[in-house]
Amino acid sequence: MPHRFYRRRWDETRGDEFDGWGHSDWYFEVGDDGWPVRQVEVYDTGRVLRYGPDHQEDRYGGLGEASLYDSGDDWSDFEIAEVEFERVWDADGE
Repeated sequence: MPHRFYRRRWDETRGDEFDGWGHSDWYFEVGDDGWPVRQVEVYDTGRVLRYGPDHQEDRYGGLGEASLYDSGDDWSDFEIAEVEFERVWDADGE
């Protein structure tokens, strides 16, 4: 099964020293098991974090460590086209 792509808005702040970044949109590429392969976090202040096979974590966070499908949430409403994910993945930013 091919990878799937999702975008989900989080209307909560981080609750840590980077709380001032604000709310965020999260983009995921997941395998057929729901485990993130690549992930992009875009914060309201413009901060962008990217995680994937070549960069799995840093001082700000890291690639998801659980299957999205194990959350019990229905992710079908958040599915996006691969081209939308790639646009965000390849965009200029940090």
